[in-house]
Amino acid sequence: MEDKLKIKLLIADRVYPLTVDTSQEEGLRSASKKIDAMIKQFEENYAVRDKQDVLAMCALQFASQVEQKQTENAIDGPTLERLKKINNLLFDYLEKK
Repeated sequence: MEDKLKIKLLIADRVYPLTVDTSQEEGLRSASKKIDAMIKQFEENYAVRDKQDVLAMCALQFASQVEQKQTENAIDGPTLERLKKINNLLFDYLEKK
């Protein structure tokens, strides 16, 4: 049985207290840092009205990356290229917003 650890993660200027297995701590802290870096990038590059918009954009970006990795292993080249074009269109749309 793994030892539990109480940690606090700061994401988008909010503190999130969590109780996690010690083996999860490093991954969660790394993920938290990546989220904050992406938030900063979106705030610098896009006209963002509030943190919820930024967090939604981060969630979309991370989900898109996961989906792309899964589909890269299961699809052929032309389909992958179409998905990349769709992803680029989405980011072009968000940039204009």
